[in-house]
Amino acid sequence: MKREITAWYSPALGKDMPLASYGHYGFALLLIPTAAADYLEYERFQLIESLAPYINGGKIHVFSIDSMNRESWMNNEMLPEHKAIRHNQFNEYVFNEVIPYIRTHTSNETMIYTCGASFGALHAMNLFLKRPDILNGAISMSGVYDLTEYTKGFWDDQVYYNSPQHYLPNLADPWYLDKIRASHHIHIYTGSGAYEDPNASRSFAGILYNKGINYDLDVWGVEINHDWPTWRAMLPYIIDVKF
Repeated sequence: MKREITAWYSPALGKDMPLASYGHYGFALLLIPTAAADYLEYERFQLIESLAPYINGGKIHVFSIDSMNRESWMNNEMLPEHKAIRHNQFNEYVFNEVIPYIRTHTSNETMIYTCGASFGALHAMNLFLKRPDILNGAISMSGVYDLTEYTKGFWDDQVYYNSPQHYLPNLADPWYLDKIRASHHIHIYTGSGAYEDPNASRSFAGILYNKGINYDLDVWGVEINHDWPTWRAMLPYIIDVKF
């Protein structure tokens, strides 16, 4: 498997940001880490290994970035409004730096899909919904799409505009809706076991349905827990069967 590590100074975030890529061809899969994790998390927990047949076969070209959760919503020493600012800087880093990097290392025609598990599922969905002109869909596993689950009671406009459960019901701009509706790859997967919240996925899928947005909702059984074995099973299944 072709594996490359790179980094650059991010103007949006004011720090060096690393990125790992795996593969040489195929549609681009942009991995957003869970909770407080980093760009190598998916490799450490063998998810990249579980995708090896699709990476080596040229079906997918994987890009994995750092999260900023430790410098935003999971930083208990930070003022809540500053957490929201940092979150938006992360969004700008992805849109203005990561996506152009992927384009440079693939092509302008390559489809790009965001993907994440747990807190990364919210980020993956939010990024796609905000920029459906440069992203083509999202794969979200074991997610909760209400950002207030992570804000410890804080609420402002920036929480609202980064919480898909809140802003999507009110989205009426046809420029956004038409592009979102054009996607054939909005995948919402969850288990029903320990620490999973299948009702969060069902609730968000209901919002998509009410907005006329196509989606793929799959709720797995009570033996499927909120943990890496679940995501190592889910993501290869989605790549194999749904793409």
